Amino acid sequence: MSNAKVEKKSYLTRFHYTVEQVIEKPFNWKQMLRLLTYLKPYSKSYLPAAIIAMLVSMIVRLTVPVLIGKVAIDIAIFNKDTSLLTWLVVLIGVLYVLNYVANTLRIRWVNKLGQNVIYDLRHHLFSHVQRLSHRFFDNRSAGSILVRILNDINSLQELFTSGIINLLMDTLTLVGIMVILFVLSPQLAIAVLIVVPIMFYISTRLRRNIRRSWQEVRINQSRMNSHLNEGIQGMRITQSFSQENENAEFFDGVNKGYFHSFRNAAKKSAYFRPFVDISDAVGTIILIAFGSYLILKGEENGGIAIGTFVTFATFTGMFWEPISRLGQMYTQLLMAMASSERIFEFLDEQPNVKEKKNAHRFDEMEGHIVFDKVQFSYDNDRIALHDISLNIKAGETIALVGHTGSGKSTIANLISRFYDPTKGSVKIDGKNLLDVELASLREKISVVLQDTFIFSGTIMENIRFGRPNASDDEVMEAAKVVGADDFIKRLSNGYFTEVEERGNILSAGERQLLSFARALLANPRIIILDEATASIDTESEIKIQKALKRLLKGRTSIIIAHRLSTIREADKIFVLENGKILESGNHRSLLDKKGKYYELVKSQFTMLDAK
Repeated sequence: MSNAKVEKKSYLTRFHYTVEQVIEKPFNWKQMLRLLTYLKPYSKSYLPAAIIAMLVSMIVRLTVPVLIGKVAIDIAIFNKDTSLLTWLVVLIGVLYVLNYVANTLRIRWVNKLGQNVIYDLRHHLFSHVQRLSHRFFDNRSAGSILVRILNDINSLQELFTSGIINLLMDTLTLVGIMVILFVLSPQLAIAVLIVVPIMFYISTRLRRNIRRSWQEVRINQSRMNSHLNEGIQGMRITQSFSQENENAEFFDGVNKGYFHSFRNAAKKSAYFRPFVDISDAVGTIILIAFGSYLILKGEENGGIAIGTFVTFATFTGMFWEPISRLGQMYTQLLMAMASSERIFEFLDEQPNVKEKKNAHRFDEMEGHIVFDKVQFSYDNDRIALHDISLNIKAGETIALVGHTGSGKSTIANLISRFYDPTKGSVKIDGKNLLDVELASLREKISVVLQDTFIFSGTIMENIRFGRPNASDDEVMEAAKVVGADDFIKRLSNGYFTEVEERGNILSAGERQLLSFARALLANPRIIILDEATASIDTESEIKIQKALKRLLKGRTSIIIAHRLSTIREADKIFVLENGKILESGNHRSLLDKKGKYYELVKSQFTMLDAK
């Protein structure tokens, strides 16, 4: 096989190994009951009101056939009692009006109930996901997370808006019908309902297969959404390398996977309805044959009256209708079960970075950072930091330099406690970060990354993100300090210009300036600049250097950068390689050593001269 074919095969199958597998578990009723706990807040409002309306409707539906068969036919018509017949017509009319009102109210209340439950569940899941550690997001694509919060919860909507009440109504209706049938004629009831156990056995056999099919649908949907998210965000790269056809071919494979899995699940789910229709047909044949025999036999000889037969015929027709709906409901329940498993998988996920009870709160922070023999690994195979010891005094500016993968960003992540050290400890102002309240820690730290994230909204809202209660004047002052005010004023609506998704209307340098303004407005005690000036052009860099002096003044600062102009003024520079500190000192002392730092500086000047 040629290299081109190997590469293409790898491209087309790369996504196969990054998604969840089908969950092989029996139907978990405890989990379903857990799902139903989201009804609890509405157990005194919409839920009881819907149940009462449902009971009224059900009682009316069970009463009318008895009135028609046993009273209207066997008594009123048989005795030619027109007065009783007239009253029955009026009574049945009133009952149907009552049924209409009850159904209208039931539909209204169950929809309100369902929408509120879906809102609560989605809010709970999103809030929980926001509090999970970085390791959780390291192992999952954005698309797979979106599927849980959007598609999987949406699949529960019909269950909560109508399914639960309909399930209760249909179950009670079936029980009511069977009780009435056995009261009217036990022998005819047994004959008509003899096919029910057979149908129950067949539907039970289908259960596991159908459930697995719907799980596969959810997983294929997750694959498709993940690829769409990746494909849209990387569209510029796709177009720049002219890979539109290959990308479309890959999407076609993912799309076909979803198409085939959904078709397979729908086909298996559709098996249930024909069984209901066959059972209905068999039951009707038995009713006509055996019922006719009992009518001819006569009541005095253990037979039945014509009115009883009519009531049986009506109830038999009514019996298979809820059976059919219960079949559809069972499919819906299987889909909900598959989705709820995936939702609760996320809800049961616990943060790797855990906060202790009664954790220390940083109301004030000096910013003295100490790393005491810290070791850290992202996985068991690779250690990112080896016995790192640092003592960064409050208000001090230090720089971390080294090649990619040397551990610079890992140190920054440990300071913000996005991860916990494998060994050793990280302390701020003498407090071990394991004993500190996370929110109070991160409120005192601002991080500016190379690939800064700009939210949809206005310039004003993006700068204010780190401190929502800041005034407009404070926002504008922060922008002026970092030199962002000039380009902001040139925009169509100034500070109230909509920047679109990820700040698409702004250049990379402008987005970076906004991130500086955002960090300054938050007024942190510790500031971390992770290659934050990499996207700034030379002209902007002169402004940034002045802004940085104001931004870093009086704050403990950790700068990760390659540009000498950014790090040469640092109080201390640490040179890292393979997770170890090779050298430390200020710019001048490290140059005099002519060690690793000297080589880095020399290679950078060589590259500049070559340009």
